[in-house]
Amino acid sequence: MSSKSASAAEMAASAKLERVGTRPPIKRYLTDVYKRRAFAITFSQYTLQASTAKSRLGVAWHVVVPALQITVYGLIFGLVLGSSRPNHFLPFLITGIVLFQFISAAFSDGAKSIINNASLVRSLNFPRVLLPISVVISNIYTLLPLVVIMMVGIWAVGEPITWAWFEIIPVLGLMALFGMGLAMIAARLTVSFADLSQLIPFITRVAFYTSGIFFSVDTLAGDNAILDAILQANPIHVFLKIARSALVTGYTSGRGDWVYAACWSVGLLLVGFIFFWRAEEKYGRNV
Repeated sequence: MSSKSASAAEMAASAKLERVGTRPPIKRYLTDVYKRRAFAITFSQYTLQASTAKSRLGVAWHVVVPALQITVYGLIFGLVLGSSRPNHFLPFLITGIVLFQFISAAFSDGAKSIINNASLVRSLNFPRVLLPISVVISNIYTLLPLVVIMMVGIWAVGEPITWAWFEIIPVLGLMALFGMGLAMIAARLTVSFADLSQLIPFITRVAFYTSGIFFSVDTLAGDNAILDAILQANPIHVFLKIARSALVTGYTSGRGDWVYAACWSVGLLLVGFIFFWRAEEKYGRNV
């Protein structure tokens, strides 16, 4: 290192300046995330507006797409499954599609949150975890009106309104935590392995067909105890199970399901945050 560069480095150190993209201690990182929480909220609003800016229907597409999915899957699988379809099939299907869409969007949008904002990551020094957090917040903005429409639709097809419907609030809270952890993990993996972005549609489709969106997981495994245990352990299935127990007649969940869902949500958030933070200094170089 030359005397000039050494002198510049010493001056920067004395002024407490840091190189862009360095990984701070986790305690300071958490503090920075909290201080800049307004950025995540504002950026999520901008992302939501920008995603539909060139569309005539605008944000209405966020309602139209799940409505079309419900119609198509309701017609196709309602006929294909015949008498083996779950009881109260339409509210069962509506709940599954709306809630699954949030989790799949958190995964796919989270995976692109760093690479789609490469110029921002390279030029500004801020906690990069705010980017996957912001895309999940953006999807929460999309989810909330969908949930209202979902509940109206469930009521319209014959489900009675009960006090149990309020249980959907903690379900959504747990799903939001789960989605943030999932987005953080996907964001780091996509930066490290760019080819992962090509696999996202496949992974999402596998999750769709193994989470009990349009069929009952309880009957899929038959007498295969191992397969049944694997399907029952799917956290997305558990979220749907406790949501349906609140909204759809004839479906129940126990305290164990709530504990399992809470452990998945909090656990994945903590693991995802630490996993993302450990690669903080790599994001500016690898995107």
